[in-house]
Order: sequence, then C-alpha cells, then structure tokens
Amino acid sequence: MAKLDIITLPDPRLKLVCEPVAVVDASIRKILDDMLETMYEAPGIGLAAIQVGIAKRLVTIDVSREGEPKAPLFLVNPVITWASEETGVYQEGCLSVPEHYDDVERPARVRVSHLDRDGKACEIEADGLLATCLQHEIDHLDGIVFIDHLSRLKRERVMKRFVKQAKARGRGGFFPTMG
Repeated sequence: MAKLDIITLPDPRLKLVCEPVAVVDASIRKILDDMLETMYEAPGIGLAAIQVGIAKRLVTIDVSREGEPKAPLFLVNPVITWASEETGVYQEGCLSVPEHYDDVERPARVRVSHLDRDGKACEIEADGLLATCLQHEIDHLDGIVFIDHLSRLKRERVMKRFVKQAKARGRGGFFPTMG
C-alpha cells in the first residue's frame, strides 16, 4: 500500500464530478487500499478518491472509535437511495479543507447502495455519524465540498483564506466562488 497526497482547497479538481467504476478489479482494490492507508494516516474517518486526485466514484470510511477494532467500509459507485426527512447537525471537517470545522445540517438517516471491495452489490442503512460521513463523501464524488452547505458569507471567507494560503505556497489554482 502507498500513502497518497490529499489535495486541498482551492484545487479545482475538488469540483469535478467523478466517473463511475466499470469493473472492480485489482487496480481498483489497490486504489481503495491506498486510500484507506492515506485516510488512517491523515487521520480521517472518510476519504473520496477525488481527494487524492482520482476522479472515480470510490470512497473509504471508518467511523470506529479509538480503542475499537477498525471497521473499514469500501464503497464503489455509492448512491443515496433514500434519506430521512428528519435532519441532524454535525460539526464537519474535511481533509481537503484542513483545520476548518463548521456545523452542517443533513438528513439524519440514509440508505446507500454500492459495490463492495469485491464488486458485490450491497446496501447500507445508517444514522448518526456514519450517515453524515456517507453523505459528506458522496458529495465529494459530485464535486460538492462540505463548505458548499454553509452560508455564502462563510463559504467566501473560507475560500479567501485557502486561496491566500495557496498563493503564499506558490500554487494559485482557483475555482469560481461556490454558490
């Protein structure tokens, strides 16, 4: 396995809509394994392939707590097939938006269909942190970053900070204000 580089705002690749995976083969499993290692090392609880510059519909998640056995989930081509009308608010953060956290309101429960690491069709029902994490990562596959769920003013402040940091590091990649 290999640790991958996580891309951060304002990298325009974060706004890409990812392509579905046609076949789950050894190369896809290698990407998933590398994503999982990268996610654990970051550390994070979820990672979408686009966050490591791969525009495929792949997600790794592990919401197990410290001291519990690891419980990784591998999702290929995940789709939210149902979401509750009831909502919940979690303070979200993102490996691609480092050191920024904000409250985001999302459906409290979801059902997600996907292929697993072996290409088998699966469905998962989730609530709480797992439901939030699933929605957050699937958003990434559609070019949506969690700050897109914030008010325009908050979004613009965050973007301004990351654009300024990118310029200071000498990489000026910028995408239009999300709205």
